[in-house]
Amino acid sequence: MLIHSASQLLTLSGGPQRGGDLGRLGLIEDGAVLVRDGKITAAGSTGELRHAYPDEEKLDAGGCAVLPGFVDPHTHLIWAGDRAAEFESKMGGAKYLDILAAGGGILSTVRATRAAPVESLMEQTRLRLQRMFAHGTTTAEAKTGYGLETAAELRLLEILLALDAEGPLELVPTFLGAHAIPPEFKDNAQAYTDLICTEMLPLVHQWWQKQMPGRRLPFVDVFCETGAFNLDQSWQILEKAKELGFPLKIHADEFDNLGGASLAADLGAASADHLVKTSDRDIQALAKSRTVAVALPCTPFGLGESEYTPAQKIIAAGGILALATDCNPGTAWCESMQFVIALACRALKLTPAQAIAAATINAAQAIQCADRLGSIEPGKQADLLVLSVPDYRQLGYRFGTNLVRQVIKRGRVCLVESGCRPAA
Repeated sequence: MLIHSASQLLTLSGGPQRGGDLGRLGLIEDGAVLVRDGKITAAGSTGELRHAYPDEEKLDAGGCAVLPGFVDPHTHLIWAGDRAAEFESKMGGAKYLDILAAGGGILSTVRATRAAPVESLMEQTRLRLQRMFAHGTTTAEAKTGYGLETAAELRLLEILLALDAEGPLELVPTFLGAHAIPPEFKDNAQAYTDLICTEMLPLVHQWWQKQMPGRRLPFVDVFCETGAFNLDQSWQILEKAKELGFPLKIHADEFDNLGGASLAADLGAASADHLVKTSDRDIQALAKSRTVAVALPCTPFGLGESEYTPAQKIIAAGGILALATDCNPGTAWCESMQFVIALACRALKLTPAQAIAAATINAAQAIQCADRLGSIEPGKQADLLVLSVPDYRQLGYRFGTNLVRQVIKRGRVCLVESGCRPAA
């Protein structure tokens, strides 16, 4: 299939973009892309590719912009119920950590998720995936973390694998048994930390190798935060995970600067996420490492707060900045990376080009998939978006509407209005 006549083809070629390099779009005017067997074979001008491949089946982009599919590198997609009542309380002045300490927040979703039948969890999550895909997300990281006991966490992993197999949206799973301290360990966070290290992680490792032989282990994440896991406990969990061969992630500096970002850099984690209260010292540690700084602007927006990730400091230091939705029931029920891009332009002061790069090639790097996702280059997976507008800057400029006309996943064309069909 030859996709041609794109007003702007954003290739994002050249790998993850660090520091001041962020925003390099690799733009080709009147661009075209050749797709074969679910992969990109060539990219260039429409004239060049139509001349080189005259007999190829064609998809006319109709003078609209074409870019890589969005990669969402931080989500909590699988849960039951909602927390609308808590939102009302927060808008009335209640603090998030106070709600969590009183047994609400994450723990209220844990109770609902533990009690929900598998079929219900799958259906609720499937609907979220469909909305994400329709708005242009072709790959998403997805965390467990609303089970907080071994059997429940394994059940969530199993559901994520089943939904990934269904497609079309591709899921990259993360084990987040260290999301919060469960009620059974309310007064003994260290005992739960020890349980994660001695029971959960070894069992997840064993279970995964049996269920998914040959496939890369899931990420292991920890919520390093006041009221959750302190720095020593986070180190203990991540060090054990690293020993077992798991790739690492961390929630850090959402409410307090505990040093989680530096810990991530020291351990070679794929990403450190949230990073609202991150110190200059931690920013420098990230900039000197390959750990991606993932900003989640929907979270402070959802909490009605005014402080966001210091993206300009991260860029100035030479760090790798990515964007994600943090889609979750408590602080950021957002399924649209388009909205994240628009919000990042305003709250993080990114240009539309920088935000798009942070939502594609750098986001792919945050889940260690930049070798096959996040850009339009020969050999990479054919995950593409055809917008309904001719100028990529509309993505940052507009918000609250869907500017994606067609989603192409592994070479299959999906019409947003009428569902999925195979490429011609």
